[in-house]
Amino acid sequence: MRKLLLPSIIIVAASLLLIRIFYLQIINDTFKLKSENNAIKIKYEYPERGYIYDRNGKLLVANQPSYDIMVIPREIKNLDTVEFCQLLDISKDEFLKKIAKAKIYSPRLPSVFLPQLNKMEYAAFQEKIRKFEGFYVQKRSLRDYEVDFGANIFGSIVQVNESIIKENTYYKSGDLIGKQGVEQYYEDILRGVKGVKYFLKDKYNREIGSYKNGKYDTIAVQGEDINLTIDAEIQRYGEQLMVNKRGGIVAIEPKTGEILALVTAPSYDPSILVGRQRSKNYTLLYHDSIAKPLYDRGLLAEYPPGSPFKILTGLVALQEGAINEQTTVFCHHGFSYARGRFMGCHCHGGALQLHRGIYESCNAYFGTAYMRTINKYVSPPYAVDVWSKHVKSFGLGQFMGYDLPTGRKGNIPDSKTYKRIYPNGGWRSTAIVSNAIGQGEVLMTPIQLANMMATVANEGYYYTPHIIKKIKGGNIDPKFKEKHITTINKEYFKPIISGLFDVYNLGTARGVRVEGIDICGKTGTAENFAKIDGKRVKLQDHSIFVAFAPKDNPKIAIAVLVENGGYGATIAGPIASLMIEKYLRKNITRTDLEKRMLETSLRDRYAILGGMKEASKIETTPKNSNTKDTIRKYNNVSTKTTKDTTTKKTN
Repeated sequence: MRKLLLPSIIIVAASLLLIRIFYLQIINDTFKLKSENNAIKIKYEYPERGYIYDRNGKLLVANQPSYDIMVIPREIKNLDTVEFCQLLDISKDEFLKKIAKAKIYSPRLPSVFLPQLNKMEYAAFQEKIRKFEGFYVQKRSLRDYEVDFGANIFGSIVQVNESIIKENTYYKSGDLIGKQGVEQYYEDILRGVKGVKYFLKDKYNREIGSYKNGKYDTIAVQGEDINLTIDAEIQRYGEQLMVNKRGGIVAIEPKTGEILALVTAPSYDPSILVGRQRSKNYTLLYHDSIAKPLYDRGLLAEYPPGSPFKILTGLVALQEGAINEQTTVFCHHGFSYARGRFMGCHCHGGALQLHRGIYESCNAYFGTAYMRTINKYVSPPYAVDVWSKHVKSFGLGQFMGYDLPTGRKGNIPDSKTYKRIYPNGGWRSTAIVSNAIGQGEVLMTPIQLANMMATVANEGYYYTPHIIKKIKGGNIDPKFKEKHITTINKEYFKPIISGLFDVYNLGTARGVRVEGIDICGKTGTAENFAKIDGKRVKLQDHSIFVAFAPKDNPKIAIAVLVENGGYGATIAGPIASLMIEKYLRKNITRTDLEKRMLETSLRDRYAILGGMKEASKIETTPKNSNTKDTIRKYNNVSTKTTKDTTTKKTN
């Protein structure tokens, strides 16, 4: 046996080697293909990206032809640099930098030298391309925007960088990828699949035919078309109403969670980020320290919600048995809730019950309701966790899970929050009562405000807000069909909705009623503070309005927030009512109100704040600046809000 062991091992090893060699050389050509790279030229065929439509089938984003000049550094020979640079309108320094970058990527592989030539530039270059060895033209398609709005929704198309190439082997130098918006979130669906063709080259680097008769070639597959939930008409209208203002508008269809409009202001025409001027225009937008048009306020900006938060204060108090519809509170134009501490109020005062408390937006009523909710339990930390759990069941204080790549959580405080603020303990309901009226530590984004109203419209449930309605040849994520139910019993929503309905009939929004449409809404005026030279200074209030309509079988829920806009009924309320009428009726009957809102400008107000910033290095969120005429500018300024736990005024 020992005599046979060594020969057996040798025979087995030799057999395995022979089998492997046979497989690699006869069956599998992979390594042979790699070894023949010097004699093979690879060309990619880039597919068109999928088209983007709105919910009604209106085309929003299509494609247009574009041409990239590609370079293989090792193949450059006898180049007349002066003629080359003049033809492409670039400097010699720019030429040298681009060649050096291409060499770093690979001396023998193609990379983009100059992207996104238009038809005229391509035609001029193509006439003389025979003079420029080492360069060739790669045809691509770029986005062609059929509308001049919705830039924050669409996102844009950019060249991949080295980190993306390392993370995803699909992408090569010069490839394009979606950035921000639906272009980024649905990149895998929209981009399609590149086609690849292999060609043999002779010793003079000339193509002599297809490699292996096209055995390894693949055909480009066009990207899938998608329909968004956006209604193009009210998206456009919302952006028009927000010209020369700053803030956000979010509209949602309550029964489905579909986003009907997602407006951020200031914004810009998406077409300026296409073509050879893209980099220049993007730089202007990015460094705009006054307007910050790339900042999506509808998803990212966190604000104190002000009086609209009283809706949740009332619902939680009803659920916890702290109040009922008949609970009476006396308001003396404010609320004394601790020694020397007074919360001001703009309601008419006197004895109020829940219904009147809502439509007159009484701080005393909801401050009392909140304190009774907290004081119900012996332990304030336990009580605030109970309250926090109820509020978070509306999707607040957390990422909402919508299909856009950016967002913020907002803030709904709990016992951990106050353990950090009061490390020695000893706090009670009087220390946190500002939460009752949407100030204190509470922060919400406009999309969270809109979703809150959609939940109230549905009497206790919501669907995750989303922007995709249909994918050609595919299905949308099933999570958007899942119903989220709050911790509040359905029966408690009816008295709240009744009060919200009379906000338009008897309360703070009666001046912006729409004849024939039953709207339930709530105004908000959130106080706004900033630190200037180390001092806490009050700035112009934010104007807020939330609503849904019609009252029965609601079709739209909306949140409007105008930074530094003053009272909720002054700017945000009228904008919300115009948006609702536009969506439900397709036209506007109150043309005088429409004209006033379209012409209302807060530029002077923002300019003053901008001057304060420059003079005192005020910290702002987001930051803004001027841009060139090619960029639509709204010249707004927003400031980071500090928290106030003493005197408040909201309505």
